[in-house]
Amino acid sequence: MAFIDYYKILEVDKKATEAEIKKAYRKLARKYHPDLNPNDKEAERKFKEINEANEVLSHSENRKKYDDYGENWQHAEEFEKSKQHRQYQGNGQKGGYEEGGFSGSGDFSNFFESMFGGRSTAGGSRREAQFKGQDFSTELHLDLKDVYSTHKRTLTINSKNIRITIPAGVENGQQIKISGMGGEGASGGPKGDLYITFTVANHTEFKRDKNNLYASVALDLYAALLGGEITVATFDGKVKLTVKPGTQNGTNVKLKGKGFPIYKKEGEFGDLYITYQVKIPTDLSQKEKDLFMELSKLKTS
Repeated sequence: MAFIDYYKILEVDKKATEAEIKKAYRKLARKYHPDLNPNDKEAERKFKEINEANEVLSHSENRKKYDDYGENWQHAEEFEKSKQHRQYQGNGQKGGYEEGGFSGSGDFSNFFESMFGGRSTAGGSRREAQFKGQDFSTELHLDLKDVYSTHKRTLTINSKNIRITIPAGVENGQQIKISGMGGEGASGGPKGDLYITFTVANHTEFKRDKNNLYASVALDLYAALLGGEITVATFDGKVKLTVKPGTQNGTNVKLKGKGFPIYKKEGEFGDLYITYQVKIPTDLSQKEKDLFMELSKLKTS
């Protein structure tokens, strides 16, 4: 019978720590667990290999014996007897294994049986490992207008309808976790989680930066020169603004609290920043040109 490389099976280095071995085992055992791979013979075979490797490498005495003899495992027993260190029976170490999905000597390879002998469990019982269910992930495509207010949506995940509440103010690319909405756990383990990534498209005239909004407003030359009152659009309606005489092109005005909702802070909003873009008149009539000429002369006189 051939030597089995348990380190290779668990995909760890020979210098791996106990914590690294445990982490690798849990990852692979969950991947190939029969409850998560029903009727998959290859997964069942891999699962048995992984458990056997863990049975050796997760116990210090087993691992030391395995490391000491390696490919010379055929002579391990006689070496052990000669050193009178064969204590792998009746001491509770053998069978202390608490993670796996099966029991009985038939679950182990001939290599394992020859090197380590039969396996028994402490107290005649053993605990099967519990594995968290598979996590699900999905994308939810929304418009900027959709996330201006808190609302509910129904998602279909693996043929199951899930109703969720989307808080106002979620951002493009933001991810949220809904616990227990993933796949069923294995061996009585907890359900997995659902991760939702929001893709928020902006089809409005406003630019969003976190909680603040930005917009440009066209301002005619006469309002810029003489001042006056104008009506501008905000995200949720229109407001009137007073324009000061002599307003320059590119002037910024802040409308406090007229920005975007702050995520999970009910009733709190960012600000709206308005930039004035002064329009220069075109296609002037001759009379308008004459009047501007008069103004020009007055300005330089």
